[in-house]
Amino acid sequence: MTGTQTGVRIALAAVGSANVATGLPVLDHLVTELARTARFRISLEVAPESTDEAVAAAGRALGSELSRYLERGAGNGWALVPADEALASAALELVASPRLVTNVDFSGQRVGGLATDVASRFLRELAEGARLNLHVRLLEGTDPQHVLTAIFKAVGAALGQACRSAPASPSDEEGS
Repeated sequence: MTGTQTGVRIALAAVGSANVATGLPVLDHLVTELARTARFRISLEVAPESTDEAVAAAGRALGSELSRYLERGAGNGWALVPADEALASAALELVASPRLVTNVDFSGQRVGGLATDVASRFLRELAEGARLNLHVRLLEGTDPQHVLTAIFKAVGAALGQACRSAPASPSDEEGS
């Protein structure tokens, strides 16, 4: 990835938004969905030499930037999110040995001219960059665009939860 330049900024927000320019419209849309459900303001630019490099660089850069929020926040989160007929869940935690575990396999399918297996590459790089144990499950859905949207929304919602402080529990307050 020596020829790939990235620029990323993330801020926690009340309403999520994104300015994404990876050169891959489908990935731009998916990262925007992630930002919206996470309630992040994301600015992400990637100047790649190839599609594979764009996907890897975008995922890794976003993950690396998120790691500081995860360390200060709860560090774990989960979500169950729909997109049309699709339903996906994501659960994640900050760990020393990152990984992506998923039941989704889109080998050979295309969405918007892009092979859908790039989504798993992006999520794997995101997990590596952020140091996450990331579990993604597809519970329902057949349309590849809806499935990808549900997955990215679920990951976004789980990240949004993990990057914010955990609410105090009643037992925490009793000990004060």
